[in-house]
Amino acid sequence: MSKEQKPKLLIVEDDAGLQAQLKWAYADFDVTIVGDRKSALAALRSENPAVVTLDLGLPPDPDGTSEGFAVLDAIVELSPQTKVIVASGHGERQSALDAIQRGAYDFYQKPVDIDVLGLIVERAYRLHQIEEENRRMAVRAGDDKLVLQRLLTDAPEMIKVARTIERVADTSASVLLLGASGTGKELLARGVHEESNRRDAEFVAINCAAIPENLLESELFGHEKGAFTGAVKTTEGKIERAAGGTLFLDEVGDIPLPLQVKLLRFLQERTIERIGGRKQIAVDTRLVCATHQNLEEMIAAGTFREDLYYRLAEIVIRIPSLAERPGDAVLLAKAFLSRFAAEMNPKVRGFSSAALTAIDEWAWPGNVRELENRVKRAVIMCEGNIIDTADLDFGEGEGADTMTLNLKAAREQVDRRMIKQALARSEDNISAAAKLLGVSRPTLYDLLKQYDLQP
Repeated sequence: MSKEQKPKLLIVEDDAGLQAQLKWAYADFDVTIVGDRKSALAALRSENPAVVTLDLGLPPDPDGTSEGFAVLDAIVELSPQTKVIVASGHGERQSALDAIQRGAYDFYQKPVDIDVLGLIVERAYRLHQIEEENRRMAVRAGDDKLVLQRLLTDAPEMIKVARTIERVADTSASVLLLGASGTGKELLARGVHEESNRRDAEFVAINCAAIPENLLESELFGHEKGAFTGAVKTTEGKIERAAGGTLFLDEVGDIPLPLQVKLLRFLQERTIERIGGRKQIAVDTRLVCATHQNLEEMIAAGTFREDLYYRLAEIVIRIPSLAERPGDAVLLAKAFLSRFAAEMNPKVRGFSSAALTAIDEWAWPGNVRELENRVKRAVIMCEGNIIDTADLDFGEGEGADTMTLNLKAAREQVDRRMIKQALARSEDNISAAAKLLGVSRPTLYDLLKQYDLQP
């Protein structure tokens, strides 16, 4: 890998022996080593490193922390996206915690364990990459590209979903969104609307599972005055209200069979008839539907019409669960924290390293909705400046992933995750994946064999 391709790492350390040891340990990084505050800030401006390791004891105060904290404060102000990892000697743990409250990403214990520090640096760089790519995506998206502004992701699987939405949005095809509860189906339905030429008309959403069966027909198709007891005036339904725009039917699998027939007739003829009415009303409404149910199984069981399914499923988009989106849990958690802290608890500034690890490894059975709720609760309940694992209330159960303090097992988990992500990004091209990972093709083949992974 050429120097230009290597990630940049700034090491602020005044011990000459440790400088040499760290430079040797990070041959895969473009390393800059400095030993004082002035040199550190100059290197920060010229090199713009993704990650900084910082010894708090720098000259002229090598036995204190004043110079180290001055460097940290300057980095946080000048380059807040840079991940700073501070050194903590025996008896200096409180200084390290103070550094995290001032904006440091993490800390490491002296004397240095190169393998442990390597994992921390690797994790910090990976998070920096995710955040940087998201910033680039937001810039590319522009003010009118709301699907990417609202859909915060760095996972190739979700980026592919966003690209599909952009391609189909301007067509008249019906879209069916399939995904587990909490994956953001309504968010994506709004994306279809906002990316389409119908964006200036209304987006109307209705949850078919939340409305009693005897009221759902009226909600969708409207009714004439006197059509039934309580119908004191003529009321248009959601299909009419969305004329010229988009109607989103969430949990479409819960529509009863008799009403499925009427919905099918609307899709075939593009006209509706209100309850109690005799007049056919032409309506130009684009339909986007969603469900967490298996509609093909419902068709086989006779509870969902096959002809309606094919009308609704002209374009089918499958939404991956949060567990299938590497890196997104941490990315979304930080975004939720920023929003909720501003609204409810401004003193909360971030997550502890342990909390970020737990977020990254939790299985998230409730997907993005569960993540949002946990972060919201943690912000409200947090008594300090930093949210820790206890604030997130992770208990035993289906969401608990296997977490380990064994270094070898932890490195294997990181290797597996990064290899899978590189293969996904390169569409299973081994040469391209090896280039992304910064290893040779033979090395990647060896790793695939070692971890029993298949492209």
